[in-house]
Amino acid sequence: MSHDPNPFDEEEVNPFAGASAPASKSRLPTLASKAFGFGNKNDATVDIPLDTVNDSNKRERELAAWEENLKRKEMDIKRREDALRGAGVTVDEKNWPPLFPIIHHDISKEIPIHAQKLQYLAFASWLGILLCLSWNVIAVIVCWIKGGGVKIFFLAIIYALLGCPLSYVLWYRPLYRAMRTDSAIKFGWFFFFYLIHIGFCILAAIAPPIVFHGKSLTGILAAIDTFSDHALVGIFYLVGFGLFCIETLISLWVLQKIYTYFRGQE
Repeated sequence: MSHDPNPFDEEEVNPFAGASAPASKSRLPTLASKAFGFGNKNDATVDIPLDTVNDSNKRERELAAWEENLKRKEMDIKRREDALRGAGVTVDEKNWPPLFPIIHHDISKEIPIHAQKLQYLAFASWLGILLCLSWNVIAVIVCWIKGGGVKIFFLAIIYALLGCPLSYVLWYRPLYRAMRTDSAIKFGWFFFFYLIHIGFCILAAIAPPIVFHGKSLTGILAAIDTFSDHALVGIFYLVGFGLFCIETLISLWVLQKIYTYFRGQE
């Protein structure tokens, strides 16, 4: 039995030797994984929801179906137009006015050369009544501002809203088609309603005091009446009177020219 001379002398312990070495080696992977962020409970994960993928695929399918439907409709319209052309039916594409096409109008291509001049004159007559009715609205607005009353303004609006489309439907378009097809019925339709158009222009140029003292139309009598109250309103009405007079003269000339053309075609 050995005897320790100094039982209180502490044994020197090497912390880097003995059994502690394998333990430190075993902790290296754990420390490395923690240093690089692997193996933690709070690791960030990228979750891609299946609903998002499904929605994306659904949108792609809907877009493809919409494009397919649009192509099918375009082919159907083209097939119908080709069928109409094959049957001898003309398809009138809207092309006038250029910025906002609302009607079909192509004198140089659809009207015979010997009748194009007359058609251009009739077209100028139709544009003339549009100008007259538009200026009539402006002049009546000036009169209304100067105390002329709101009733004449509403009447001027009604004249413009009815006169512009009706003049095209009732006499200009029938003449256009009559020139294309030499249809006597369409010529007769044109003559009847064009005479009504000329009568309206004469009435507007005179503006007799029958509806609100005639101030809803810029005729000579209304111009004289307004001059006594407001000179500016009278000037606007005189300009309107001049426009209606010019439109009446042009319309009478167009009527005479087209009637001569019609009699020569008989």
